Amino acid sequence: MFHSPFPDVEVPDLSVYDYLFANLTDDEASRVALIDPSTGAETSYGVLKAQIDAFAGALAARGVAADTVVGLLCPNVPAFATVFHGVLRLGAAVTTFNSLYTAAEIQKQIEDAGATWFVTVSALLPNAAEATRACGIPTDHVIVLDGAEGHPNLRDLLGEQPTPPEVTIDPKTHLAVLPYSSGTTGTPKGVMLSHRNLVANVEQSRVNIDLRGSDRVLAVLPFFHIYGMTVLLNLALRQRASLVTMPRFDLEDFLSNIQEHRCTYLFIAPPIAVALAKHPVVDRYDISTVHSVFSGAAPLDGETAERAASRIHARMMQGYGLTETSPVTHAVPYTRDEIPVSSVGVALPNTVCKLVDPDSGAEITEFDDAGVTRPGELWIKGPQVMLGYLNRPDATAEAIDADGFFHTGDVATLSEGGWYTIVDRVKELIKYHGYQVPPAELEALLLSHPRVADVAVIGVLDDDGQEIPKAFVVSAGDAELTEDEVMEFVEERVAPYKKVRRVEFVDAIPKSSSGKILRKDLRAREVATA
Repeated sequence: MFHSPFPDVEVPDLSVYDYLFANLTDDEASRVALIDPSTGAETSYGVLKAQIDAFAGALAARGVAADTVVGLLCPNVPAFATVFHGVLRLGAAVTTFNSLYTAAEIQKQIEDAGATWFVTVSALLPNAAEATRACGIPTDHVIVLDGAEGHPNLRDLLGEQPTPPEVTIDPKTHLAVLPYSSGTTGTPKGVMLSHRNLVANVEQSRVNIDLRGSDRVLAVLPFFHIYGMTVLLNLALRQRASLVTMPRFDLEDFLSNIQEHRCTYLFIAPPIAVALAKHPVVDRYDISTVHSVFSGAAPLDGETAERAASRIHARMMQGYGLTETSPVTHAVPYTRDEIPVSSVGVALPNTVCKLVDPDSGAEITEFDDAGVTRPGELWIKGPQVMLGYLNRPDATAEAIDADGFFHTGDVATLSEGGWYTIVDRVKELIKYHGYQVPPAELEALLLSHPRVADVAVIGVLDDDGQEIPKAFVVSAGDAELTEDEVMEFVEERVAPYKKVRRVEFVDAIPKSSSGKILRKDLRAREVATA
């Protein structure tokens, strides 16, 4: 077992609301919590807390209680914070939805989560209305924040200003949020995260992630995803930083918001790092206020990270986590300049890790002459590990062993300096003539090609039924690039068994909202065209 290099932190035995807002000082209450770039409107911490209390009181008056599950389908707007924390204030649970979901996908999650209330915005109401009708949720239980005929709206609910009830819960066991796992390797499952899970992960993250009250954070990562939920919505609020909300990603809007609102800290996914490293439009904007960029949700290759950092003159860091771990388990500490940017950093306080050989099941504990372990599946134990999968004791038992270790399915190495590097997912490793070929390694290499804008690699079968690496490549701009050039570029830089043996040019790489490559979509495409 490998322990965090940091001493354990004390995790407060508090609800999320009490942890974030109960001890708000007068000085903190006057600080700006949220900024809406579309209007320029600013919400102070004091006003936000008052709105949270008012929303909680309005819901309680309508019968929402500690055993209620509330669905939330909403882009990144300031009202998201009011609703999310208002529901948690009551002890009710929030299940969040991807804003791109179809009505059928929304319906499926509502039914699985057991949601009886739903909150959305008018732009997303058509799919939400279809789904909630199919689930039997009445219109007066469907709140449309910006207003729609026949539905409660946020302005009216806040205007009622009833006093929220006092709620007593056990933070260790009481369900707070119910996000759904990404589904990149299977059917999405409800991930049960307690108040303690969320509080612990913020408290742990404060040690590694140097986010301060003086920072302005551009909140482009979706709040409905656990990365945005914990690191932006909760960590930034705990640190009393200011959040500049973005409902959707557009590169020019992203850069314009940094320039106009003088953002200092960016939390991103790898596709944004690629844009910062390579896109010519970046040079048109003054983003010199940015001092730190933190990438997560998917592996970011070191060369792209270094190019982005050098170009915008900011520190680039990486972290790692999963929905099932609230999510952060590893991050590059701001005090450790010697850690390579290709690493996801060190384990957070209170976090214990194992590396386990995927084939033999043996624990890996030894370092080679270079001071690095051989690759193994990363197992994690700590207060941020979920309660389990909703109504899936079988899946829970498969994911969390008897000793409390969550089996991530991700392959990692550990250096003697204490930092981890993610190699790939166990199920995504390509086996060529018995050799393991990590797609992420080939993707990182191809991204270093000046005429490659984006890439994904999967295993496909050749005419002999042998699995071989295939690259789906997005060319940069009008650049002319041939299949042979792509394969030769890789062949010159890797061992023979790692060579890319097929190439297909595509317009875009399918990715989840959190930036993960949807390899299952590429596999489905391969089957359909076979």
